[in-house]
Amino acid sequence: MEIFFVLGFFVMLLLTGVSLLGIILAVIVASVVMMFAGLLMMVVKMLPWLALAVAVVWIYRAYKKPSATTKRWISR
Repeated sequence: MEIFFVLGFFVMLLLTGVSLLGIILAVIVASVVMMFAGLLMMVVKMLPWLALAVAVVWIYRAYKKPSATTKRWISR
């Protein structure tokens, strides 16, 4: 479906009198901007799961602290 948007964009710019070079540059810039916007939205979407993973590791480390009563070196 996105190809129809790009083709429509291309045709409308041609009909308004924009040069072919301007159209190609506009399509490239729009594609780069949409790519970075998509990556940003993916990061925002994954952020709660990343926060959950950090919280789980933090809780796990809080409960698995090594006890201070064990001897570090065992003599023979």
